[in-house]
Amino acid sequence: MSGPRGSDRRGDRRSSKPRDEGGNRREGSDRSRGGSGRRDKTHSDRKSSGDRKTYSDRKPPGDRKPPGDRKSSSGRTAVGAGADLPKWLREEIVRSTKKDRRDATLNLLSAAAGSFQEGRYAAARKKLIEAKALSSRAGAIRELLALSCYRMGMWQEGLREIRTFRRITGDTTHMAVEMDCLRALERFDDVHTTWETFQELGGPNAAEAELRVVYGTFLLDQGDNKNAWEVTRPRRLSSDAPEWEVRRWYVAARAAARLGDKETAKQIANAIEEMDPALPGLDTLHDEIA
Repeated sequence: MSGPRGSDRRGDRRSSKPRDEGGNRREGSDRSRGGSGRRDKTHSDRKSSGDRKTYSDRKPPGDRKPPGDRKSSSGRTAVGAGADLPKWLREEIVRSTKKDRRDATLNLLSAAAGSFQEGRYAAARKKLIEAKALSSRAGAIRELLALSCYRMGMWQEGLREIRTFRRITGDTTHMAVEMDCLRALERFDDVHTTWETFQELGGPNAAEAELRVVYGTFLLDQGDNKNAWEVTRPRRLSSDAPEWEVRRWYVAARAAARLGDKETAKQIANAIEEMDPALPGLDTLHDEIA
């Protein structure tokens, strides 16, 4: 899309709190899924670190059988510590953990996984801190600990753990979470640096789209509407676009409206409504365009 033209109006560096689904400001523990999406669920066209899966590839609790009921492909019941965890995750713990600590680590991670999937993030965090003490080099533990802290609005701890996860695994999937923590901490120069770092490192399409949502919203907060548009402008408005691409459209529509191109903003908003009429913040977007 050719999109709007406008001057580069850079505002004061105002507080840039993380946003909810459509990009509206939210407080730490009040975060919900949808529009901008949980940035810890952006997975993935790419498996990094030797085809490593990220934690959120796990099935939700309703799809997981209790350990005693779970059967292997051979028909035999899976037994042992962490038997309800995916094979790739058990193997990662085995590789990164001392032998005499593996069972305890797997059991803690399994319990934390259940708590996380049920939305009991404080309980998950407690177990993961114990697991980290037993296996500090396990990327999956750092990843899930970071995401638990993020859901709780514990920005500093979440930032530290998600950066450790990236350092251990080389995986850039969660750099939008990293950036969102920096926004909440008002470390605005580091927000720009994180964007530049991702441009150098690259990552899966979904992760890039989520990062564009966070960075574009941050730029709007700063009054930099032109660059917000450049970061989020749609290549095309496809009827089969994935949900993370639609969230990117939302920020682009806001940027277009602020640049005075109501026609482009309406075109994007209409495309969003066709794709996801229940997207949180859509009514606010229409009001902003009007």
